[in-house]
Amino acid sequence: MDRNNYTYLHGFILLGFSDHPKLEIVLSGVVTIFYLITLVGNTAIILASLLDSHLHTPMYFFLRNLSFLDLCFTTSIVPQMLVNLWGPDKTISYVGCVIQLYVYMWLGSIECLLLAVMSYDRFTAICKPLHYLVIMNPHLCFKMIFMVWGISFSNSVVLCSLTLNLPRCENNILDHFLCELPAMIKIACVDTTAVEMSVFALGIVIVLTPLILILISYGYIARAVLRMKSKAGQRKAINTCGSHLTVVSIFYGAIIYLYLRPGNSASKDQGKFLTLFYTIITPSLNPLIYTLRNKDMKDALKKLVRVNYRATKMWKNWKS
Repeated sequence: MDRNNYTYLHGFILLGFSDHPKLEIVLSGVVTIFYLITLVGNTAIILASLLDSHLHTPMYFFLRNLSFLDLCFTTSIVPQMLVNLWGPDKTISYVGCVIQLYVYMWLGSIECLLLAVMSYDRFTAICKPLHYLVIMNPHLCFKMIFMVWGISFSNSVVLCSLTLNLPRCENNILDHFLCELPAMIKIACVDTTAVEMSVFALGIVIVLTPLILILISYGYIARAVLRMKSKAGQRKAINTCGSHLTVVSIFYGAIIYLYLRPGNSASKDQGKFLTLFYTIITPSLNPLIYTLRNKDMKDALKKLVRVNYRATKMWKNWKS
């Protein structure tokens, strides 16, 4: 049988945490809880920022995109992961694995670039407040989002296509809980140096370049905040930027350690847990980080809760 046909017919086996059966039970519960938090938290942010006219600003436009991205990101991973954790079947179809690989890489790249765009938005708001709405006009915001999604899609197509074209010699066992690029490269039965160099080069562009731009933006922001005479203005700027900077630190810290470290500097279990952290836990933390430090968002969420309560009450009265 042709080797490519073998993989197509049999799909892939995701080992995940199968060598720790008791851990799988605990992880299934933890993943389910954090997934529900991600769904509820990010959906609430999207609805609250849409329904409250005070939040129809560039900052919350990008925050809605981040929340939508987190919803898609976790949903592309968690359902299949829970199926594999709950039962003895650890397989994923070839088509399902390919889709997950492309989507995972696409959405992960988007988050790197989107965080850089959000830092530019904060730079403009704090360093050029009088021209903020002129610079960050709706046309520019939509254009930036379109570019982020387009560049990330191109990156995903290039890297994933290179990886999938590697011969695997009927090896369809992935030592991971999802179809991830490094795990797919590891099962190739040829020299993968060229592909690994391509992944590293594009990783520099997609990961480190946005990070450098973020750091430059926050350098200017820090200087502007220190020059502010109003303590209230300083506190507001710090609270607004602090949320974004916290998300950047968590996300980029995990990504850089996982993908841009020397090949054998961490065990395979460390890699799995780190991937679990930034794909499952981080998206659930983002809503908490942005709402706990943001008075406007907390007020909008309170309004959303009141609207939902009234709608539920009216529905019950109508039924009775």
